[in-house]
Parts: sequence; C-alpha cells; structure tokens
Amino acid sequence: MLEDFKPNPDFTQVATALERKKPDRVPLAEAVPSRETMSRFLGKKVDKSDVKAHVEFWYKAGYDYIPLTVGMMEPGKVTQDSAISRVIKDVLLKNRGERDQDDAWNLEKRAFIHDAGDFKIFPWEEAAKLDLSAFYEVQKYLPEGMKIIALSGKIFTLTWMLMGFENFCLKLSLEPKLVQKVFERVAEIQFKALNEIVRIPNVAAVWAVDDLAFGGGPMISPRDLRKYVFPWYKKFGKMCHDHNLYFLFHSDGVLWDLMDDLIDLGIDGLHPIDPTCMDIERAKQEVGGKVCLIGNISNEILMNGTPEEVAELTKHRIRTIAPGGGYCLGSGNSVPEWAKIENFKAMIETTLKYGHYPITL
Repeated sequence: MLEDFKPNPDFTQVATALERKKPDRVPLAEAVPSRETMSRFLGKKVDKSDVKAHVEFWYKAGYDYIPLTVGMMEPGKVTQDSAISRVIKDVLLKNRGERDQDDAWNLEKRAFIHDAGDFKIFPWEEAAKLDLSAFYEVQKYLPEGMKIIALSGKIFTLTWMLMGFENFCLKLSLEPKLVQKVFERVAEIQFKALNEIVRIPNVAAVWAVDDLAFGGGPMISPRDLRKYVFPWYKKFGKMCHDHNLYFLFHSDGVLWDLMDDLIDLGIDGLHPIDPTCMDIERAKQEVGGKVCLIGNISNEILMNGTPEEVAELTKHRIRTIAPGGGYCLGSGNSVPEWAKIENFKAMIETTLKYGHYPITL
C-alpha cells in the first residue's frame, strides 16, 4: 500500500487534533524513531546529519511534520555526540586531567555533579552552546504543508543524570538548594534555546520529552516536581502559546497523579499514554476533552507481533480513541531499532486506510 501512497502533508490535521477537534484524518505522530528504522524504511542509510534524508522519511511515511532535536541531551539514550556528552568529554574531562575511556562521558553510567564544588566547575557556558543549524538547513527541503516540531525539555532527566539518581535523591533531602541550582541552570539553557526556536520559520510546535514517571508512578514526589520542574514547563507552554505554537509533552510511566499538573502546564498533547501501565480508554474518558492523546501502539507488539496483529491493534485504537477527534496515532514510546519494519509499516498503512473521519470501523 505504501508503494502506491501519495503523500500530502498538511500540518493543519495535527493542529486540529491538538485542539481536540476532528480533522479530516487521524494524524500520525512520532518523536524519535531510530535511524535504523528510517534506513530500513527508505532502503538506504540515513545519517544523523543528513537533513534531506530525514525529511524524505517523514514525508514518504505520511507524517505532516519533521521533528528536530534541540538541547543538551537528545531524546532517548545518551549518545557520544549529544551536546552534553561532547561538553563533558572535550572540556570537563580535560580540565580534570582524566582520560576518555570506558564511556567516561556517559551520563547513564557516571554522575558529574556530586556537590557544590562540582557545580561550580562544571562547564555550563560550553553546555549552553546549542546547535540550531538543522532548523535553518531543513527549510529548503520542507514540502508544502509540512512543518517542524522542536524536541526539547529533559529538565528533570538531565538534572538527575548529571547528579546520579541516588545522589540526586539524597540531595533533594539534604541539600535542596544545590538541586535547585542544577535544575535552574539546566532549565535556563533549554529555555534560552526555546526563545530562538519559537521565532524560526515553519516551527509549529515544541515537544518536551522528559520522563517523569515509571510503572509505579512518579519518579520523585509530585511535590518536588511542582516545586522544581513544572514552573519551568509552564513557562515553556506560555512562550509557545504566545508565539502561536503548540506545546506537547512526553513522559513514560503512570501519570495519573500528575495529570492535573500536566494539563495545568498548558500542554496541547500528551504522549505516549504508556501502554505498559496506562489505559488510554480511561485517559480518553477522563481528560480527552482537555488534551490531545498521542501514541499508545505497544512497542512490544511492534517488536514481537505480526503485521496482522499490529493492524488489529491500530484499528482498535482508531475505533475507540479517534471518535470526536483529539487523537494522533503512533507508537507507545518511540520506534526503536528492534521494531520490525513490516510492523511499523502496518501501523502506518492501517492508519492511512481506516483513519478517516467520520470513523466507520
């Protein structure tokens, strides 16, 4: 089917869904499909820096936008070419006279801010030098109707990774002022980048990607999230809306205890309604009139299922969640390298075939 599909990108379809209204069709939505997925889909290698190939993937796969990452840390796993990793490797480790070995730069394996002294010597000015060149380069490749969604955020995740989770939790209790300083410095850098992003042509939305919860609930007390994290994201939402941009939020895990807080931030869309621990039909009933729901096609079925099983689950989501509008269909987290390409295609093809309003499934 995709071989015969003629793309017709139209971001107004996404915008209508984000406004909890019925577009002409159920939009497709993803934040971070792996480059391996893109390469398999296009039948050629897609490099990180190949902006033209990235646009080709999103266009041919039927999406109405291309997501571009900005910030110190990319969504997903920490990579050696993430901005924060380069800063640690090229500046911090050299200043400390340490050798770059055994992933010494990797935040997932090592913490760098244990105390106030570490905070003081951390190369914050270098970390604040964010590269937005892709946002300008992509302009010459964007098909008519296609827009850009900027992926940012990571205020919570980057803070605890810089400090190490155990140390971070201890400092929340013993040295909350230090934790607050790290939160503020991280957020200020991301917010400064946002101030430029909202003025770039064809940027239509900002998608904050920051895992606040796991399968048992919030990773830290909602009280602490309200004190240190949510005020910043509320500023994110206000800046987006002041510039007529939409504001989306991603977090894995059980979010019921945070749902009112997230909606209060001014988010227009919530992703992915984690299918491993949240019921999207309950979410549709309880908050569907307040926020657009995005995603929820299980990554496990994208890996282990058959195309027929993926198609049936996709049709079920269209049948139960899409009526009335306010739904964008996509994976339950991202599309990782271990997802079967035939299953990814089945999800797309089924949405393109059955996701038209009025829903008749």
